[in-house]
Amino acid sequence: MELTFTARGVQVTDRIRDAALRKLAPLERLEPRATSVEVTLTGEHHPTYDGVKRVEAALRIPRKTFRAEAEADDVLTAIDRVKDKLERQVRDHHRRKRSAKQKAGLGLPGAQAPAEG
Repeated sequence: MELTFTARGVQVTDRIRDAALRKLAPLERLEPRATSVEVTLTGEHHPTYDGVKRVEAALRIPRKTFRAEAEADDVLTAIDRVKDKLERQVRDHHRRKRSAKQKAGLGLPGAQAPAEG
């Protein structure tokens, strides 16, 4: 899985890069088809939001992209929140696929196809 960073108004340090890699790595275990994660870090300099860091991430798999964003006072907290949101989306995606198979009777052991009549 390839991890790409884009930053505006924030310096991407080795500490941030390592923490993001460590925190986003479990997503690859949940979704082995993941090809890349694009992370955008933004430092807000508007008086209302001064000091707030925004992190946006896009997890790409074939034919699907999961997106999440979060804001926090520091980048590492925002990365944690983004990771939680992406993880929830991937888990929900797998649940929907599984329940669709079960509704069709394909995922249940011993289930028989409906009789043609």
